[in-house]
Amino acid sequence: MSEQSSMQRVLADLQPKIGQEIHCSDWLLMSQQRINEFAQATSDHQWIHTDPVRAARESPWKTTIAHGYLTLSLYPILRGLVDADKPLFPGVTRVINYGLDKLRFPNAVKSGSRVRARCVLLKLEEVTGGLQLTEQYTVEIEGESKPACVAEAIMRAYF
Repeated sequence: MSEQSSMQRVLADLQPKIGQEIHCSDWLLMSQQRINEFAQATSDHQWIHTDPVRAARESPWKTTIAHGYLTLSLYPILRGLVDADKPLFPGVTRVINYGLDKLRFPNAVKSGSRVRARCVLLKLEEVTGGLQLTEQYTVEIEGESKPACVAEAIMRAYF
C-alpha cells in the first residue's frame, strides 16, 4: 500500500471519530522509583517528590507525589506511541510530539497510585507527508474523581 493511500485510509477512519474517545490505556503504577528517576533526570529534587519521611509528616497528601511534568511525560507510553512493533496506525513510520495547548494539573498523583490515559480526538489535519492529531489527554488516577493532568496534545503521524 502506498504512503498516500495508507494516510487517506487512516484519515477516512479518524474523521468520523472527532469528538470521541479513541484510546484508553492500561493502568500504570506511579512508583517512588519512577518519581526518583524523573527527579534525577530533571534535577527537581523537591522534598514533596523525593522525601517520603518528610512528606508523610508535612505534606497535605501524607506521602510523596509525582511531578506534574512526569505525569505529562507519560503521554507517549500511555498513548501507545513507543512500541515499534505496534504502530499508531497502519503505514505510520514515525510519530512526532508537536506540542501542547491548555495544560492543567488539577490533582496530585501520590506515590503508589495507578494512572491511565484517556484520549479524545479533538482535531485532525493533513500536513505534508502525514496527519496532525490534536487529542485531549486526560490522566485519571485510580479511585480519584479529579484527573491528574488534562492537556491538548498535538502529534504528527508520518507515513
